[in-house]
Amino acid sequence: MADELKKGLEGVLVAESELSFIDGDAGQLIYRGYSIDDLARQASYEEVVYLLWHGELPEEGDLAEFSDAMSTERALADGMYDLVRELADADEEPMAAMRTIASNLSAYDPDRDADPTDREANLRKGRRLTAKLPTALAAFSRLREGDEPVAPREDLSHAANFLYMLNDEEPDDVLAETFDMALVLHADHGLNASTFSAMVTASTLADLHSAITSAVGTLSGSLHGGANQDVMEMLKEVDESGKEARQWVDDALDRGRRVPGFGHRVYNVKDPRARILSEKSKALGEAGDMKWYDYSVGIEEYLGEEKGLAPNVDFYSASTYYQMGIPVDIYTPIFAVSRVGGWVAHVLEQYEDNRLIRPRARYVGDRDLDFTPVEER
Repeated sequence: MADELKKGLEGVLVAESELSFIDGDAGQLIYRGYSIDDLARQASYEEVVYLLWHGELPEEGDLAEFSDAMSTERALADGMYDLVRELADADEEPMAAMRTIASNLSAYDPDRDADPTDREANLRKGRRLTAKLPTALAAFSRLREGDEPVAPREDLSHAANFLYMLNDEEPDDVLAETFDMALVLHADHGLNASTFSAMVTASTLADLHSAITSAVGTLSGSLHGGANQDVMEMLKEVDESGKEARQWVDDALDRGRRVPGFGHRVYNVKDPRARILSEKSKALGEAGDMKWYDYSVGIEEYLGEEKGLAPNVDFYSASTYYQMGIPVDIYTPIFAVSRVGGWVAHVLEQYEDNRLIRPRARYVGDRDLDFTPVEER
């Protein structure tokens, strides 16, 4: 059994966690005992981050204190703004920019010299990372378009403040609520690839910023967080083709194309997060243009009937974000802005009961080769 090969570590248990539970057959997601349906519809992102980090939902006073503490950390140092401007001027890819930003935030963190396993210091570091990454992303996005960054406000929620910094306009309640729900839905999801990479890094007793930087790099791949951008690009292709969504997908599959946003390593049914976001996509469409939601439904129905495939969270986050006016190529960085709350929680767990994560590979190369000196080869 010890020598059984498990490609991609599929089905291999490597840790115990109290953070999130996934039932892939029932389409269920739970954060610390609470259904994602209840949290997404009733809790703010700040409440969920508190829950993940502290193990319980905050009382009203605790939530106010936690939210205030995080909002006061939103501003960036002048040196960080200079870095963000440099990345924007270089036309850096957004997730690569986020990776660089996450790493460089360490230089300005007052707790940068703390022991990597110091829980209180890590909570403060985590709070700063969670607060500052949205500011940096909004500034990066604006600078690319020739606009100056918008300073964060402390009187807005985490979700509303990001939209304000991105658009230089305070969002209405519907947009702020929708974005807050999206952040909650993306906050954690078990030992996904980016979370696991953060844990591997932390297991070496590297610091929190190193672990989060590893996670951002892992999230950038199209088989993980990058699929939501691919979905929106696909929906645009459908729109430009003039075809019905079902026909477009049928033709695409005939050409050997892969349809992004479908299938999941854990869920065998529709991702519960996709179910919730599809409702938001529809509501936004009813207030604006239904075509993006309609295209999505047509694709979902076709692939469900013909291939038995169900959508994951990336599929409906695409049309939801697009209808909110969010630039397509920052969809995955927004994923990181949300998931940092879960990454920090898992790193805290790793530090509490740490063991170096060091799997083995089965060697299949040559053995007993005779060495020949270089002058004789």
